Amino acid sequence: MADQTHVLFVEDDDVIREATQLALERDGFAVTAKPDGLAGLEAFRADRPDIALLDVMVPGLDGVSLCRRIRDESMVPVIMLSARADAIDVVLGLEAGADDYVTKPFDGAVLLARIRAVLRRFGRAESGRAAGAAPDDGGVLSFGELEIDTEGMEVRRAGQPVALTPTEMRLLLEFSAAPGTVLSRDKLLERVWEYGWGGDTRVVDVHVQRLRTKIGQDRIETVRGFGYKLKA
Repeated sequence: MADQTHVLFVEDDDVIREATQLALERDGFAVTAKPDGLAGLEAFRADRPDIALLDVMVPGLDGVSLCRRIRDESMVPVIMLSARADAIDVVLGLEAGADDYVTKPFDGAVLLARIRAVLRRFGRAESGRAAGAAPDDGGVLSFGELEIDTEGMEVRRAGQPVALTPTEMRLLLEFSAAPGTVLSRDKLLERVWEYGWGGDTRVVDVHVQRLRTKIGQDRIETVRGFGYKLKA
């Protein structure tokens, strides 16, 4: 298991859980599958997986609450699974700190692509600057009281460290690569979430709101009808 990507999968439907576990294992992942949220939290703390797949509606501790508990302890990537594309389910999961979501029933290839995209995003957020970001002294970009160390992958606001998830960091790097330039939601979906097609822009909106609460509400400006831009 040490040489494999370890997935924590929490799903109460026996058929979905077993079939998805087998499919992921065939693709080379090591999978710990649990039928409820409390067992999932225990497994997370014991095994420290590389990524978590959490169904929204699981017994004991629902998926959204489990995501919050995980996010309190770790920045590990999280993908939520929901039987509905309901706005409440989606927004609650993303606000809890999830990086992405997949609606059930899902195609195995789609789920696998989302998992790999999140893991690539996590790796890039740890290892390098956003594509196109201009280098500067020490790799530190400054925007008012906001400082972004693109080499050390650290963010400070008024001198205080800011904890960002890998997706939030990737989003901030995209903004900081082109300060003052409006980035559309579709462009951000393509660059940050690697959607090669029109995805759900609520993913972008919720992550921008989460990012604003951490770096300052006025730092990212909404340009109505077009997208968002980072104030230079």
